[in-house]
Amino acid sequence: MGMNIVCLDMEGVLVPEIWIAFSEASGIPELRRTTRDEPDYDKLMNWRLGILREHGLGLKEIQDTIATIDPLPGAKEFLDELRTMTQVIILSDTFTQFAQPLMKKLGWPTLFCNTLEVAPNGEITGYRMRCKNSKLTTVKALQSIGFETIAGGDSHNDLGMIRASKAGFLFKSTEQIKADNPDLPAFEEFDEFLEAIRKAL
Repeated sequence: MGMNIVCLDMEGVLVPEIWIAFSEASGIPELRRTTRDEPDYDKLMNWRLGILREHGLGLKEIQDTIATIDPLPGAKEFLDELRTMTQVIILSDTFTQFAQPLMKKLGWPTLFCNTLEVAPNGEITGYRMRCKNSKLTTVKALQSIGFETIAGGDSHNDLGMIRASKAGFLFKSTEQIKADNPDLPAFEEFDEFLEAIRKAL
């Protein structure tokens, strides 16, 4: 029995995509863009912040929308069960201020993510990334202190941590990413995903 730690992506895996939900709630279609459309995260975030400013929307409006989002059906039960077997960390490029209400609904799992810079009036003025290539960097750091990692995610920015881990999985990914990575086991249902992780532990 090795010292295992499971690293999971958050959006698309455990909860819906936050920006897509906010785009629908605010009626601003441009905010639907994700890292699938714009791989350069800095460019994407600065563009998003510009749109929020243009529409006079701040942190409160986004948090109000996030409060209405529920985790994907079965995600909490999956996490609860997984955490009886091993340590789990959620690695996400989202922001503490966005994730908080969702972490509550998931039973407060450990989350490593980034943070927003917010002015006293609630305007989001900028953001701070925890580190570069945060998912891969974190997995390598965990390995350097004696953990073996098992990773799962749905998007391009998850492939680094998935490939660097002793076992890695795609979960609720796109047809294109699955086709481009035929060697990676891909799952759509939480119970299958749980079983695959259990076998890898």
